[in-house]
Amino acid sequence: MIPDAEKPAETPWQGKFLAIRQQGRWEYAERVGKVSGVVILAIDEEDHVLLIDQYRVPIDRRCLELPAGLVGDESEGETPEAAGARELEEETGYRAEQVENLGVFCSSPGMVSECFTLLRASGLTRVGEGGGVSDEDIAVRRVPLARIEDEVAEARAQGLAIDVKLLLLLGAGMLAGATRA
Repeated sequence: MIPDAEKPAETPWQGKFLAIRQQGRWEYAERVGKVSGVVILAIDEEDHVLLIDQYRVPIDRRCLELPAGLVGDESEGETPEAAGARELEEETGYRAEQVENLGVFCSSPGMVSECFTLLRASGLTRVGEGGGVSDEDIAVRRVPLARIEDEVAEARAQGLAIDVKLLLLLGAGMLAGATRA
């Protein structure tokens, strides 16, 4: 066992949404309250994946991402599947007939305690424009899976950041050494 794991966690700072925790030599960020994340992999019947890009203050630029959101930020007891369906429709304008839970993953476990539930959405129907709620500026991108590497390269050339979760779509090509993303 790592010695720091047995030490008590302290909270040197806490805001409305995040807290900074210190436990032994470790410092990390944690969400306040019973809120967790969901990430939605939405691929339609024509093998197009739904991506979004939006401005992210912490990195001071737009970022290409899979649709995502929070569980429990609007209603207590919300399931990841319900939150994912809600977020998919808000952000992309697409409604899913089915939302399948693919498991929990941690995105940066050396720096943040947050993990997210990965969901696969299928049976997609466009029901609106998307773009998020009033204070979000989300652009929806419907990208053929066969062009995902090109889309990422083009987004990067335009100055967009690329969310690590897009490795889910790029992984096979990267492992084969065939990707330039």
